[in-house]
Amino acid sequence: MTAPDQATASEPTESELREQSGDLHAARRARLGERLGEDGVAIFAANPVRNRSNDTFYAYRPNSDLWYLTGFEEPEALAVVLPGHPEHPFVLFLRDRDLGVEIWDGERVGVERAREHVGADLAFPIHELEERLPRLLAGRDRLVYGLGRDEAMDTRVIRALKGAQRLTSRGRKGPRVVMEPDGFLHEMRLVKTPEEIHALRAAVAVSAEGHLRGMKMTHPGMTEFELQAEIEYVFHKNGARSPGYPSIVGAGPNACVLHYIENRATLMEGQLVLVDAGAEVDYYTGDITRTWPVSGRFDGYQREVYDLVLRAQMDVIRLVRPGVEWKELHKAAVQTITEGLVDMGVVDGPVDKAIEDKTFRKVFMHGTGHWLGIDVHDVGLYTDADEGSRTLEPGMVFTIEPGVYFHPEQEDLPSHLVGIGVRIEDNVLVTEDGCEVLSAGVPKEPEEIEDVVGTGV
Repeated sequence: MTAPDQATASEPTESELREQSGDLHAARRARLGERLGEDGVAIFAANPVRNRSNDTFYAYRPNSDLWYLTGFEEPEALAVVLPGHPEHPFVLFLRDRDLGVEIWDGERVGVERAREHVGADLAFPIHELEERLPRLLAGRDRLVYGLGRDEAMDTRVIRALKGAQRLTSRGRKGPRVVMEPDGFLHEMRLVKTPEEIHALRAAVAVSAEGHLRGMKMTHPGMTEFELQAEIEYVFHKNGARSPGYPSIVGAGPNACVLHYIENRATLMEGQLVLVDAGAEVDYYTGDITRTWPVSGRFDGYQREVYDLVLRAQMDVIRLVRPGVEWKELHKAAVQTITEGLVDMGVVDGPVDKAIEDKTFRKVFMHGTGHWLGIDVHDVGLYTDADEGSRTLEPGMVFTIEPGVYFHPEQEDLPSHLVGIGVRIEDNVLVTEDGCEVLSAGVPKEPEEIEDVVGTGV
């Protein structure tokens, strides 16, 4: 699917719309309406509640798109955005009040208070969705809805869509095209507003403080989960409901498992430990990775690998500025790391051939970064409307995280490097004339790290 054109210069900004509405979420809905046009309608459904075991459930987190547009945090809800509707451009389906349930599970907003608490122009009980949604969709040409995220809700929406189309026989048209939110809402979410940048600064600052405590409390003999607890204690103490994703604390060869979350092993003297953790504060998350020596000092081979990854990361950061293509960041990391791997005898040269043949991928197998925001892997296309590489713009926030991993099961690796895994990840904001490293408060120069590790024990 080709994304629609970017907003034109005449499209109101979120700040202008917020001044008109007095509400951040209403301003976002107005911006979305400008993108949709009066022939479009958009639906955003709440995440389902997920069972954990028997009669217990995972802590609920709202759907990112729904929260971004409404600030509504409850399950069993659905928002309908109807641009240009003279009476109800924002309709919300939600749960009724129920004192018997609320005594057990907490207060609900309820239909009667939806206007006051959420800004809904019209609200209905969620059990009336099948009856009322077809009439709301009727008269619109296209529907924006993300299929495939919740099968049960998909079924309800498709039934409503069919119902709206049947109304055509009564002289009203119904949506004939269903489109993903990528080119509409997700393009809005990609470039952060000042309010969002402020929120991300807060989340990254808490994340950074957690990493710093982790470094200070590290010592041989502690477990990975103890180190995780030290870091996440800081997160919760500073207002995070939870980490933005499961924390990765991998010592020794566990650092070579990219999404290692078991976190049960013991940190041994002479090992490195890789920590990838970020705090979610007010639904925005940090995402920082640091790798440090358990005993407080890098040995020669560890330092050689670490210096290579740090050099690659710094080369990428120096490139970041408006107008640079996204793909150039990964190309720069690949170039630097491949040069280092050839020098170390890990892959055969020349460098250009190693890059062409992708032999570097046996130890550097992932991308160099991803968008960051409400979701840790935030929304937004990495290509533009012409399917070319995305060009960086002020307000974009993303990670830069090259890594090198010498997994024990990987063949043809120098024996003295086996079991070493290093990743260094920072959170970067594109500014008008360059970039700002939001996570600069966490040491990453080797000497700085050695000065910190173990000092809190």
